[in-house]
Amino acid sequence: MKTVWVVLLLALTGPLAHAAEPDEALWQRMRSGGVTVLMRHAQTVPGIGDPPGFVLGQCPTQRNLSNAGRSDARSIGAAFQRRGIDPGAVWSSRWCRCLDTARLAFGRVQAEPSLDSMFNDDAARASAKLRDLHARLAARRDTTPLVLVTHDVNIRALTGESVAPGEMVVTVLRDGKLEVLGRINAHRESVAQMPTH
Repeated sequence: MKTVWVVLLLALTGPLAHAAEPDEALWQRMRSGGVTVLMRHAQTVPGIGDPPGFVLGQCPTQRNLSNAGRSDARSIGAAFQRRGIDPGAVWSSRWCRCLDTARLAFGRVQAEPSLDSMFNDDAARASAKLRDLHARLAARRDTTPLVLVTHDVNIRALTGESVAPGEMVVTVLRDGKLEVLGRINAHRESVAQMPTH
């Protein structure tokens, strides 16, 4: 059932994708502003989802970053610093693994409920989150880079791209949709090239 609603959401949101820009072109695009970077939280301890009865705001009840994930998050922040890119804002899902990724990478974060995991959401709730996020993005007037730290299921629903832990999808907002420019694995200093659609 979850697969069905993800397919429906992709059809409704209509993610647009073009040939990927080379890695340095993507970094340069970030420097020039006007981009939204969707980042999956860094590597966690083994598992899928969260333990039964987990509670937001209580990190010990959740699946959290592993030591490798914490290191990767710092490496992501270092990659931004080396290129002189300072995000104007960093929004994050309220899950601890996302908040921790954001803090370790960028030193600051603003919790954003519309980025919360849709893993257990039904179609109506997931669709509402996407509408809320699109409205927040459309209302933003600052052109400095915006980083959104969230979950793979959310990124798939927003862009059609499935990403590895810590991987980023660089997008621009056009006509109310997130248009994909390319993907970056910053902690590995490598780029995952995207096919031409």
